[in-house]
Amino acid sequence: MTETAAGFLTQEAHDRLKAELDQLTGEGRLEIARKIEEAREEGDLKENGGYHAAREEQGKMEARIRQLTALLQDATIGETPPDDGVVEPGMLVTVEIFGDKETFLLGNREIADGSDLQVFSEKSAMGSAINGKSVGDSTSYEAPNGKTIDVKIVAAKPYTG
Repeated sequence: MTETAAGFLTQEAHDRLKAELDQLTGEGRLEIARKIEEAREEGDLKENGGYHAAREEQGKMEARIRQLTALLQDATIGETPPDDGVVEPGMLVTVEIFGDKETFLLGNREIADGSDLQVFSEKSAMGSAINGKSVGDSTSYEAPNGKTIDVKIVAAKPYTG
């Protein structure tokens, strides 16, 4: 489960996302406009695959621009948390749920860009239940289906990417 709601970002993730946004809103928009114009000059737009592909690419790019703008506007930027065993955003957390161990990043999925690491927002049900707890602590939270889930914090280390 990943959350798209804004939350904690490391300074490095914030800077990377800001650079991506700047590229998309500047050079990216100019490039897609050029592609659309070139395809438009080829003639009949109904059967112009290049035109439709460029317009689809433009739509995806504009959606990413909106996503990045909202994320950067609402994010809390901070440094990587200290290695003190206390769960907080930016930590790689291992919990025990139903007798199984599960490891995930607490924070925003953009911090773990390019990895297949599972991410929970600190605003999610589990994230808010474990945020501020220490290794060895047990807590519970209510799942979306209404069931109470018991969780024990097994490990909490700063995520270094």
